[in-house]
Amino acid sequence: MNDATPGSLDPLGSFLLPDGFRRPPLVAMLREGRVVGEAGRHVVRSVGERRERLGRPYATRAGGRDADPVLLVPGFMAGDGSLQWMRSSLRHQGFRTYRSMIHVNIGCTLAAATRLEARLESIAIRRESRVQIVGHSLGGMLARGVAVRRPDLVSGIVTMGSPMLAPGAHHRALSAGVETLVRLSRAGVPGLMSEECVAGACARESFEESRSPMPAGVGFTAIYSRRDGVVDWQACVDPEAHAVEVRASHLGMAVDPRVAAEVGAALHRHRAGAAGELQAAEIA
Repeated sequence: MNDATPGSLDPLGSFLLPDGFRRPPLVAMLREGRVVGEAGRHVVRSVGERRERLGRPYATRAGGRDADPVLLVPGFMAGDGSLQWMRSSLRHQGFRTYRSMIHVNIGCTLAAATRLEARLESIAIRRESRVQIVGHSLGGMLARGVAVRRPDLVSGIVTMGSPMLAPGAHHRALSAGVETLVRLSRAGVPGLMSEECVAGACARESFEESRSPMPAGVGFTAIYSRRDGVVDWQACVDPEAHAVEVRASHLGMAVDPRVAAEVGAALHRHRAGAAGELQAAEIA
């Protein structure tokens, strides 16, 4: 059954835009022009970090690696390359990072979650530990759903600009992209979002999974920005998460070093919390 609003060109199911949330106005997309300055900030920071690293003795340049591996998941219509700068920043902070192996995030979300689960299993087996996930936009919603499904594999998640409370609360430019994918899928192009994926049972199942209660022992930080020109920032503040506000555009969250610093702090906080719970359990 397709729950898209009758008479609307919007391909999304109406249940993805609950009452109380709204789409950013058309002019809001202009805010995304800030990504140029945010990328420039990353370049300046990277040059400074490189000089600092080269100034240290060679044997100490690599630094340590955090015990928890970190998997990065890109947003809608993006691939692992979109998080390259975030990955670089986290590695500089001492984290061991992994790609999701998503080349372009344009397929069925349930299928993407299944592949992500398999990726997590391989990393967890290799590192002999649970994995933390950092997801941008749609990637964050996938991360939350997988954490609910497999808490044995996930120790914490950090979402960046992920409208988990209302996936439909996004700029109409994104809806146009979704509509294009649906039309191509209808024409027989494989591997794309279909009507079921955005307005039918598949979409509803994915949405409900991402709204299920977070399992105990899984850290959760939701990063959001009131400057977000792509999604309604209020839809990104999950009541179960530790909410962190940043000053960045939606696209800029993936490249701004100030956001990367908040992501790193969240990952450390999740790890410290898990260690504390383990210690308390051993004492008990």
